[in-house]
Amino acid sequence: MYKIILLGVTISAFAFVIPNNNIVQQALSFKTVSIHQFKVDGLDGNTIDFSKFKGKKIMVVNTASKCGYTPQYEFLEKLYKQYSDKMVIVGFPANNFGQQEPGTNSDIKEFCTKNYGVTFPMAAKVSVKGDDIAPIYKWLTSKDQNGVMDADIKWNFTKFVLDENGVLLAKFDSKVDPMSDEITKFFK
Repeated sequence: MYKIILLGVTISAFAFVIPNNNIVQQALSFKTVSIHQFKVDGLDGNTIDFSKFKGKKIMVVNTASKCGYTPQYEFLEKLYKQYSDKMVIVGFPANNFGQQEPGTNSDIKEFCTKNYGVTFPMAAKVSVKGDDIAPIYKWLTSKDQNGVMDADIKWNFTKFVLDENGVLLAKFDSKVDPMSDEITKFFK
């Protein structure tokens, strides 16, 4: 009888130690990845390796040359120059909204350099929405992948801010000025 009681107590105690199976599954499915895992093609054919930005905050922004928000290039460049010791900006030209980025990579590079003196890294043209979404934008917009938030890109010049470890911190819609306190507070 004593052995049966001891066995019952042991089984009961063991049941309290084993975590809920859902919790175990959630822990196993959570990926601890950062934006530093990505490499993308640059406008001029080079590779932009996000692992090289470890230790700096990162702003990722989808851009377009024929958009009402295109003048934000000027403020993005100003932000980049002002905080380049602490952060990097990577622009991603995209033609997803109103066909406002119809040019080739060389057209885009020439436009950005000639009109805004852009010196921050610019990726090759990508899709930031839809079935052909670039993997880096799938990661930025999906909580299942970035572990932080789901985010909808509504228009050109949507901005994502990431910390020094490549973890997503915030998303800002097009209308938010790159030099606003709302954004610059992350880089001060």
